[in-house]
Amino acid sequence: MKNFLTSMLGALVALIIFVAGAALLCVGIAGAVVALAGKKTAPVEAGSYLVFNLATNITDAPPLIDWAGFDGRDASLQLRTATRALHVAARDPRIHGLLLLGSLSPNGYGTGYAALKEVRAAIADFKAAGKPVTAYLDFATTKDFYLASAASRVVLNPYGVIAMPGLASEPVFFAGAFEKYGIGVQVTRVGKYKSFVEPFIRKDMSPENREQVLKLLDDVWGSLIADIGRSRGITPARIQATVDAEGLIRPEAAMEAHLVDRIAYRDEIAGELKAQTGAGRGKDDFRQIGLDEYSKTIPSASTGGRVAVVYAEGDIVEGEGADGEVGGVKFARELRRLREDDEVKAIVLRVNSPGGSASAAETIQREIRLARKVKPVIVSMGSYAASGGYWISADADRIFAEPTTVTGSIGVFGIQFDVKRLANDFGITFDGVKTGKFADTFTIARPKTDEEMAVFQRLVDWIYGQFIAKVAEGRKLKPEFVEEIAQGRVWSGLEAKKLGLVDEIGGLGDSLRYAARIAGLGAHFRVDEYPRTKNLSEVLSEALGKVAPDSLHIHSTPGVVGRLERQIEAEMTQLRTFDDPQGVYARLPVGFDLK
Repeated sequence: MKNFLTSMLGALVALIIFVAGAALLCVGIAGAVVALAGKKTAPVEAGSYLVFNLATNITDAPPLIDWAGFDGRDASLQLRTATRALHVAARDPRIHGLLLLGSLSPNGYGTGYAALKEVRAAIADFKAAGKPVTAYLDFATTKDFYLASAASRVVLNPYGVIAMPGLASEPVFFAGAFEKYGIGVQVTRVGKYKSFVEPFIRKDMSPENREQVLKLLDDVWGSLIADIGRSRGITPARIQATVDAEGLIRPEAAMEAHLVDRIAYRDEIAGELKAQTGAGRGKDDFRQIGLDEYSKTIPSASTGGRVAVVYAEGDIVEGEGADGEVGGVKFARELRRLREDDEVKAIVLRVNSPGGSASAAETIQREIRLARKVKPVIVSMGSYAASGGYWISADADRIFAEPTTVTGSIGVFGIQFDVKRLANDFGITFDGVKTGKFADTFTIARPKTDEEMAVFQRLVDWIYGQFIAKVAEGRKLKPEFVEEIAQGRVWSGLEAKKLGLVDEIGGLGDSLRYAARIAGLGAHFRVDEYPRTKNLSEVLSEALGKVAPDSLHIHSTPGVVGRLERQIEAEMTQLRTFDDPQGVYARLPVGFDLK
């Protein structure tokens, strides 16, 4: 009885603490939201500079929840928000010029080279309108300099550096650790370039994987330095020579190579802008408005037909999926709703995904095929649209990609783990009974038999055949040709265009304009986006359910240890997305990233 009362009292105290904490959280969130709602957008002063602070993560999709106001920083910036603001500002007589500063903060699938190319084109459009564009750099990465090089003048801090040594892809291999700790791995796959399983069964890259990744890096890097060279009036060969000679390019070397126009401190540039524009709201400020703040002054289109943009950004998984994942059921439901909505005249599917579950990809593609019967469906490929990401793209009316898009990877694999030796080392054993030969095929208590592996291989072979057939039908290519260029190989958007895997080189804006045109909407149309940003009641509900959303977790271990910790955590977290009921996947390698 005493134990019962003690337990009940403890539970009651815990409940009181939880309710009180939840109430305080609600009050805090509500107060912050009210405060944010009460803020009015500052008017745009004539002669202002538009300031684009690059210290953000540029995402394809709009934020599910805008948490930026809670810590005073913008955690992310949507691609369309940035490009639309730049295009409008280019023709706004109140905006005198553009200032780029800060350094990008890539996260997840955001701030990829395909998205940056579209932002860069918008900066070039601003410059072409006859307005000055200044880029001020402190420590500039390749991505930072790629954007900055489109400016009228590039200024580097006297103690700054351009860290543009080239591109690299550095996968982590777990096979040695699995061997050491007794975790068994068995794989089935089709396609000699399908390298997803390599980190689990090898200790280094296979020759085929090394070949395809090197070709991809060469294509992407070549596109980047070609764009930089055109803007800076120098040859790609000269850029390459500087990169190879310097690695980390110091100010004097950057000036000599014509990568920058001037070396100066930030206060010098601010003083010059103040002289041009007059003083801003602060005593030492020049007249300015931030890009994000400016974007809020732009009215949304309220007339014209509707074009829906569906953002498939993240791993493709079964069911509803979590935030940042492409849930097969959830996305199919949304596509079905848009198909049945007569006010939606066209659908643009923006794909920024390395793939994932084959069955989930098919669930989504089924709805795309049905939607195409009643309205145009256009695919806009972002930084990644490979494997399962290509699966959901292949049947569209038209496919757009950027030269730097990572696509293709038409291949399939299955992966089976077992912990028999690991468990046995700790004295844990397994036993059981079954009613059929394959009743315990999915067990992790032992390795699969040859006969069981043959079953999995037949399934993988069959799904690969379906993948080839779908691509051939959707792209109107011969199956034999698709088989030849498939094999799990990744291609750049530029090579994919030559092979017929995509139709056009262009960004999201190009895709939207094309969709509106073939839907008969002309130049005036509205854009509706999915997933939408959540409203206040949903924010409060999520806050109560999770106590604190992931996006507020801003603390991490610094330095080299922190980088390794985050890389391993991110790659091991991917294992959670292995939820295909058949255990068959169409996905890029874990942690495939161009750095």
